[in-house]
Amino acid sequence: MSRVLTHILRLKGFSLDVLHHRFVRWTKPLTSSLLLGSLADLSRSKSQLIAENALLRQQLIILSRQVKRPVYRKADRVLLVLLARVIHTWKHTLFIIQPDTLMRWHRELVLLVWKRRSKAASHTPKIAAETVALIKQMAGNNRLWGAERIRGELLKLGIHVGKRTIQKYMRSVRRRRPGGQKWATFLHNHAADIWACDFLQVTGLFFRPLFAFFLIELKTRRVIHVGVTRSPTDPWVAQQLREATPYGQAPKYLICDNDRKFGPCFARVAATSAIEMLRTPYHAPRANAICERFLRRSHRICQVLRPSYSEHTYGEKTVMPLTRKTFPLASGHCAEALPLKH
Repeated sequence: MSRVLTHILRLKGFSLDVLHHRFVRWTKPLTSSLLLGSLADLSRSKSQLIAENALLRQQLIILSRQVKRPVYRKADRVLLVLLARVIHTWKHTLFIIQPDTLMRWHRELVLLVWKRRSKAASHTPKIAAETVALIKQMAGNNRLWGAERIRGELLKLGIHVGKRTIQKYMRSVRRRRPGGQKWATFLHNHAADIWACDFLQVTGLFFRPLFAFFLIELKTRRVIHVGVTRSPTDPWVAQQLREATPYGQAPKYLICDNDRKFGPCFARVAATSAIEMLRTPYHAPRANAICERFLRRSHRICQVLRPSYSEHTYGEKTVMPLTRKTFPLASGHCAEALPLKH
């Protein structure tokens, strides 16, 4: 009888050891799969997770002393960028890489996304070389024909070409119109009475756009007003113009592009303030060169400096810092801006 009890006790101890080893193996964090390891951590207590984090952090500190440049795969970079979005103190959590490196990886992801979105469906030229030669011949032999007339003649021949494409190839044949006041001369003579407006677009971590509407005075290069939103509409832009021109402090001319955001509501507010809107032509960024220079310098500074994504609020206006130099707003406060050359 004693032998039977001894055998049962040994069998019980052996079964408990097997179950213990299998339970430890099942609950052990997996190093090959992040998803399975995270699911296994759900069954563990908070004290065990804290102790394991401390142990892993100390091992990372020791590893950083020996390994100078570890190898990162593309999947590792994408995963680190997405995980940094979830953690508020991600800058203090990084050990083997620098925060600037993580931001550089994010900028590379943004470039890859927009490169794929803007990639042409076909690399073949849209129109043949014979069609281009025919357009130039028509434009050279018929000086009074415009792009619309040449397009109609091409349709008679069964050639479908857009108006903008015809205008692009007509520039090399037609000479510029002599005489008259140029656009640069007009801007130079009326710089004190001209404002220019445009949008600065910044892409967030999950590729969500953020739009900053700004107004610049051409003579002093002073930023009059700045407003930030995620969904700019015609009424919102009209309200920004209304806030930037209080008590009749409005320019005589306002330069803007042909965007739908500058719609009827915006035009109505401009007409109420006795502002004449000057819409720039299509594909002519030099017509609004001051705003284009401001956008280029802003994007360059945002790429060089470490983006903190902090906002400063002054009254009812929200201004995002761009440089270390301050400029006066229309309300009398100061915000950070970048110096522009005349």
